[in-house]
Amino acid sequence: MKEKVVLAYSGGLDTTVIIPWLKENYDYDVIAVCIDVGQESETKDLDKRALSTGAVKEYTLDVVDEFCDEYIAPCIQAHAVYENRYLLGTSMARPLIAKKLVEIARKEGATAICHGATGKGNDQVRFELGIKALAPDLRIIAAWRDPKWNMDSRESELEYCRQHDINLPFSADNSYSRDRNIWHISHEGLELEDTGNAPDYDHMLVLGVTPMKAPDKVTHVTMEFEKGIPVSVNGQKMKLSDVIRTLNKLGGENGIGIVDIVENRVVGMKSRGVYETPGGTIIYAAHEQLEELILDRDTYLLKNEIGSRFASLVYEGKWFTPLREAEQAFIESTQRYVTGEVRFGLYKGNIIKEGESSPYSLYNESIASFTTGDLYDHKDAEGFINLFGLPSKVRAMKMQEMEKNNGK
Repeated sequence: MKEKVVLAYSGGLDTTVIIPWLKENYDYDVIAVCIDVGQESETKDLDKRALSTGAVKEYTLDVVDEFCDEYIAPCIQAHAVYENRYLLGTSMARPLIAKKLVEIARKEGATAICHGATGKGNDQVRFELGIKALAPDLRIIAAWRDPKWNMDSRESELEYCRQHDINLPFSADNSYSRDRNIWHISHEGLELEDTGNAPDYDHMLVLGVTPMKAPDKVTHVTMEFEKGIPVSVNGQKMKLSDVIRTLNKLGGENGIGIVDIVENRVVGMKSRGVYETPGGTIIYAAHEQLEELILDRDTYLLKNEIGSRFASLVYEGKWFTPLREAEQAFIESTQRYVTGEVRFGLYKGNIIKEGESSPYSLYNESIASFTTGDLYDHKDAEGFINLFGLPSKVRAMKMQEMEKNNGK
């Protein structure tokens, strides 16, 4: 019997070419595995496409809810943002994809896992770290880094398809390199490769419109959170995946969540991309709005620091590590009381606060009010300032003393 290889399969040009390439160069039986994390129409008829190009079997696994509940939810609680702007849409999905590839490899008795990530990108790191952490015994074939891979461009892959009589059921013309899931869609390539060019949003956008083309009216939204996770939109209870879908629609219509970023990749280079994350941008803003009401000052500051480090771990593909588990445990402890209601308006790319409330709110109107109350007297601040400013005062006194002595 031939050895089996599990291929991370999307049905795009790269993985369409990799199926016959694997058979030619390694004589493997190829098992194509598509992990559905919310690509929507992109997963249609993938079984027929994979089998027609030489795969012996094809799996399409719907893991959207697992993706939302086990991978997106911790990032929401962490308020995980890479380099202050990227909401980790691609990064969050890769460890789950690696996990499912390993599960199918075990089920099928495969000896290797293959992916089509390029040697310049982050995904090769994320896939391979995940696979190594879960199945160190399995061989990893990175086609674009393999010495037997002699294609170096989209054009050479198209020529390979022509030589092997592979009919492509999709347009082969130039387009952006995209990654889509329920949380976001990313766009790279074409005019974006020159940082001096403005993005061609009319050609590019998939999930929504630019703020300039959004309606000239405010869309009012109310959300409820329980322990840092959104559980309802406008009074309707729903699971997290449906919250994201609902907010993607509302956010897309109002020009929310479009960012043009030059980021630092794990492999050392800078890359430019445009990300559409309408629902996620709304969720993060609402979550932050609620946290500022509930978390005490010290916890809030440390949680923000840990959240930033958590984002870097996810970006670098280090999901299956003790450090990620430890950081997530701390973050979850901070979310115990992040429960309440948030109201805001969406208008031409903006998320405008319209109030928030929580049974665990630390905001006390009788203390915060300018009116003197029983819990806080304005005169109490004098002693606090004297103690809080004591180091500065002592230093200033010492400097005065030294200047006086030096002047003699």
